[in-house]
Amino acid sequence: MSQLASPRGTFQRIADQLKAQMDRDPEMVELPPIAEIMHDHQVSRGVVLRAFAALQRDGAAGPVPGGRWRVVREGQQTDRRPLAERLTDVFADDGLVVGAAFPSASALCERFGVSRPTVTKALGKLEAAGWLSEGGQGKLRTVRALPNREESSSL
Repeated sequence: MSQLASPRGTFQRIADQLKAQMDRDPEMVELPPIAEIMHDHQVSRGVVLRAFAALQRDGAAGPVPGGRWRVVREGQQTDRRPLAERLTDVFADDGLVVGAAFPSASALCERFGVSRPTVTKALGKLEAAGWLSEGGQGKLRTVRALPNREESSSL
């Protein structure tokens, strides 16, 4: 059976082509949409997903919310913790103290590269834990308490 006729050969060939494309374009941060690859290679969604999984096993790509896949460059570290847990690092990173203003949702969206609803949900968890005052439209969130390492990992 030739490589083109083999299902393994097809998804591996697609993965190899995507890897070559990533190597040629250092500015590439996201893989093309699944539908585009399906169309370009005349394959099913499952074959494309298998190609993406092969790239993930090789450490070249990883899934992101919304069904997209991002390029992972060699030596690049990605924080896989939930956003609420990553937001607890803001207290120490920004040198915040009790009573200080917490960064706005817009600033956090840009800083972490996530959507506003994602940030709002994570901020709600910090409010529920008692670390932030309740926010709202136009209302400034302030630090009510500082989390310690054990508490922040329980979010």
